[in-house]
Amino acid sequence: MLEFMNLPGFLGTRAPLFMDIVSIIVAFLPFLMLGIIYLARIQNYKLHALLQGVLFVVSVLVLTFFEIGVRFVGGFKSFMEGSGVGHDYAFIVLIFHIMVSVATLVIWTRTLFTAKKQLQANKHKQAGWTTFIGVTMIMLTGGWVYLILFVY
Repeated sequence: MLEFMNLPGFLGTRAPLFMDIVSIIVAFLPFLMLGIIYLARIQNYKLHALLQGVLFVVSVLVLTFFEIGVRFVGGFKSFMEGSGVGHDYAFIVLIFHIMVSVATLVIWTRTLFTAKKQLQANKHKQAGWTTFIGVTMIMLTGGWVYLILFVY
């Protein structure tokens, strides 16, 4: 049923199909989030809240798809087989990426679920920008991991 996840990707690297799909989606996340933040800036708060929630749910679904794919294909060890980068270095970069990702997920979740309380305390704008920086870091560190595992 999940065999399609191990099909060759479309970006011309060693990455499987699911990894290329997830990578493209993650590459667009900061830009989508920036557009949604702009909605708040022009005071379209209802659409901002709706789309921020949709983006969060879609991101969690993409994360779930990614985790299933990684488990199905064999995980870090199987991805390292084709890499010319040292195992320890790749592992450290991966751990850093995971730490950034988990921290961002926690901050984003908190920002969404405490938005009204944060608005009253004038903290929501800062939390939103912190989330945006985290999502941008996920894109950058994820790209770094992708290059290590599937390009070099």
